[in-house]
Amino acid sequence: MPDKMSVRDLRPLSGRRILCRVDFNVPIRDGRIGDDTRIRASLPTVRLLVEGGARVILCSHLGRPKGKPKPEYSLAPVAAHLSGLLGIPVGFARECVGPDAASAAAALPPGGVLLLENLRFHAEEEANDPEFSRALASLGDAYVNDAFGTAHRAHSSTAGVTKYFKQSACGFLIEKEIKYLGKVLTNPDKPFIAIMGGSKVSDKILILEQLTKKVDSIIVGGGMAYTLLKAQGKPVGNSKVEADKLDLAKKILASARIILPVDHVAADKFDAAARTQGVADVPEGWMGLDIGPKTAARYAREIERAGSVFWNGPMGAFELEPFAGGTREVAEAVARAGGVTVVGGGDSAAALARFGLEDRVDHLSTGGGATLRMMEGGALPGVRALEVAGVAS
Repeated sequence: MPDKMSVRDLRPLSGRRILCRVDFNVPIRDGRIGDDTRIRASLPTVRLLVEGGARVILCSHLGRPKGKPKPEYSLAPVAAHLSGLLGIPVGFARECVGPDAASAAAALPPGGVLLLENLRFHAEEEANDPEFSRALASLGDAYVNDAFGTAHRAHSSTAGVTKYFKQSACGFLIEKEIKYLGKVLTNPDKPFIAIMGGSKVSDKILILEQLTKKVDSIIVGGGMAYTLLKAQGKPVGNSKVEADKLDLAKKILASARIILPVDHVAADKFDAAARTQGVADVPEGWMGLDIGPKTAARYAREIERAGSVFWNGPMGAFELEPFAGGTREVAEAVARAGGVTVVGGGDSAAALARFGLEDRVDHLSTGGGATLRMMEGGALPGVRALEVAGVAS
């Protein structure tokens, strides 16, 4: 990453106020953190700053409060949780800009940590408003972005603030994300296998089109497989099909080696207590909710011989045990694979966690939309802003 300053090169640290954008957009229920994966992913960067004696001012969004303060989207529970992870007190500012935030930042001792309130309580954040960017930047002497999950957004805290700092750097998480995603995009070990799942072709149509130019084969499961199977003229019963994407599905099928299910776990309704059966074709009145055992075994063989693997999306409704088998077998195959394994976040990450395999892959991306944008070949404004800042400084 020659055009970007790394947090490891940000000197001096001692006594400096470092504004650090993190991605603490985590599930919270009744004041408790449901999944702290994204918080833990920020710890290497935060600890480096703390141990260097910096005064660390963290900022993040949470949910979609639509530009207004809403108690259910407060980051206060995250400050308490982060304090437990770091083993030191973490202060919390009830605002992210303004006098209260400024006084809290100024009062931080060297090695202290402060978390600002939800950035999206201000509509100016998502609008990338220059004055809001300037106000946010005034809290720090230098800037670090370690929020890969928002790098595809040109918001004040990810892009606008860099214009007001002499030094802007990327954190360890962004470095790691770009390293692994960049490798499978630009120099993958062969064969390069992509595994694509999820419910809709339309959600991932751009990435499917781009991957056909880069990969040796694409394994498809989940609901999106049924639009492709329908395009082949296969019986799909009541499985969800996007009729307006059938022509595009035919184009994709003709442009790459697409591997589709040859059997299914079908049910008469979407319910854990549904009648299920393994079938070669989905009968009328039933719907496919998981790949079948023959498909899962074939997919596992393909994955295990891969030099590089990129996986995004489950093979079925894995949250319901009758339909978890296919995703489980694919997850285990990815964990066994000898090549480089990169897993997109969201449901794929949840599946790995459910099966206790999250530590068995080379890289588990926290990015969501940013991961897909990068795999599509699209620009990441948050990373580009660091490149421009790095060149300018």
